[in-house]
Amino acid sequence: MNSALIALVILVLLYLGYRFYGTHIERVVVQPDEAAEVPAIAQRDGVDFEPAKPLMLFGHHFTGISGAGPIVGPILAVAYFGWAAALGWIVLGSIFIGAVHDYLALMISARSEGRSITEVCSRVVSRRASIVFAVFVWLGMLLVIAVFANLAARTLVAVPQVVWPNLALCPIAMLLGWAVYKRGVSLVWGSIVAFALLIGSMVLGYYRPLTLPDSMGDPQTVWYIIVMLYCVAAAVAPVWLLLQPRDYMSSTFTFAGILLGFIGLFAAARVIGAENPPAFVGAVSEKGGPIWPMLFILVACAACSGFHALVGSGTTSKQLPNERYGRQIGYGSMILEAAQGMLVALLAAGGLYWVGTHVAPDGSTLVLSEIMAEEGGGWPSVAFIRSFARVVNLGLPFIGFQALVMFAGIALNATLLDTLDTCTRLARFILTENFGKYTWVLQGRWLATLITVVLATVLGLRGGAAKLWPVFGAANQLIAALALLVIAVYLVGVRRPSIYAVIPGIIMLCTTVAALLYQGYGFITAEQSNWLLGLLSFALALLGLYVVAEAVPRFFEQQRAAVQPAETPPGGGS
Repeated sequence: MNSALIALVILVLLYLGYRFYGTHIERVVVQPDEAAEVPAIAQRDGVDFEPAKPLMLFGHHFTGISGAGPIVGPILAVAYFGWAAALGWIVLGSIFIGAVHDYLALMISARSEGRSITEVCSRVVSRRASIVFAVFVWLGMLLVIAVFANLAARTLVAVPQVVWPNLALCPIAMLLGWAVYKRGVSLVWGSIVAFALLIGSMVLGYYRPLTLPDSMGDPQTVWYIIVMLYCVAAAVAPVWLLLQPRDYMSSTFTFAGILLGFIGLFAAARVIGAENPPAFVGAVSEKGGPIWPMLFILVACAACSGFHALVGSGTTSKQLPNERYGRQIGYGSMILEAAQGMLVALLAAGGLYWVGTHVAPDGSTLVLSEIMAEEGGGWPSVAFIRSFARVVNLGLPFIGFQALVMFAGIALNATLLDTLDTCTRLARFILTENFGKYTWVLQGRWLATLITVVLATVLGLRGGAAKLWPVFGAANQLIAALALLVIAVYLVGVRRPSIYAVIPGIIMLCTTVAALLYQGYGFITAEQSNWLLGLLSFALALLGLYVVAEAVPRFFEQQRAAVQPAETPPGGGS
């Protein structure tokens, strides 16, 4: 089949989903009130609450929610179950579950003083449920930080050309943030200067790749620790200084990469043949397990992700300048991420091979199984970089293969770092908001950040990205199920239709609990058992089920209530 034709059909479906279903959710459930005073203005503090320019906020939100999720997940799904299965879940999951989840989480937080979804749980379900939910989410954040830091370190080792640009991105972004917010420089002129400096660092990286000397030890471990130290500093810095401008700059790389990938895909018009990854591998994968539930938690962020609710209710809602931008940022970002996940799956299907001997222009292998097995530099992140460079180079041969490798590596690692510092900041919010009131130890942002990063570092060094990803995927999707449940209780309380959250929540709940139990059993009974990950999987499943047990009676209680709730309903009332 022609990969370009498949991409065109899916893009049309995603657009129709945004245009019609997204508008339906906006009109029936949300009803934005443009006159409402959003938390970014009402609680403006110059650190966490700060109205952002809509374009910059879209960039922050998209890079915050995406990271490596729509890259690693689709490639794993293609390798274990085939590209058709991956694409089917990406399309249906994003339109009817993921984008709805993201949009409603953002708007409910914006109408709850910018509080995180765990604090909203306290208000609409119970304090006990919110505490357990917060513990669950915080553990999930540790997994996210550990997995994405591993991937960032792996990419810095595998593609040393991206080291200088990634090191330069942060000070350049801080310069841009200072110039725009403190000196009144226009975003256009500030961006021109910032990107000129960044291009200079890319030239340096291309001609002088940076590798660590052998005397420093294992390079991946060293980079992993460096990335973790960055997380500490970035998570406590004011959002205008680093988070907003760097996410904005990173998003341009991501958007350029998506655009370039689609141009290359259409220009090359690759036919997915017999030597390429198959459309369907089988109902049970030797490495991936059964297609249900494992396919759905492997794809994760490209279809539905609980982490998105944490970003939307954690940082984005505190920067939303007006409710009218909610659908574009919340629903629209998820649809764009689905398009990115679809692109990655088709690049892997058309640019990599299933059998035979195939090498790239630089001599590296293009066989998917061989890439995944490469010691120290393999796994899906490198599979994406090579498939991207291969397909775009075939469609646009005037762009060198090695230059495309570097570009893909920069774009990937930039979004990884975005997600890492956003996730660390969110984990800090969870500790200070939910537990800081009980002990002074967790009230300070530095100590709450350090506790999170130290434990995530230990988990990452013990588990590794390959082992942690399935656990992350299941925990991530279970956060989405619980967030949808909280959203449903909120909607019932303010007399709005909750069916749009209830059905997706039930689907995700059944899928993710099954995945966690399956994985937990597998970790413990394996020949080389991993009790840490096994017990963590079981604990996450039990914590999630406890929140469900608390929320379901509250949901039906709200349904039986005939009185109008005191809270302002979405849209300011009607």
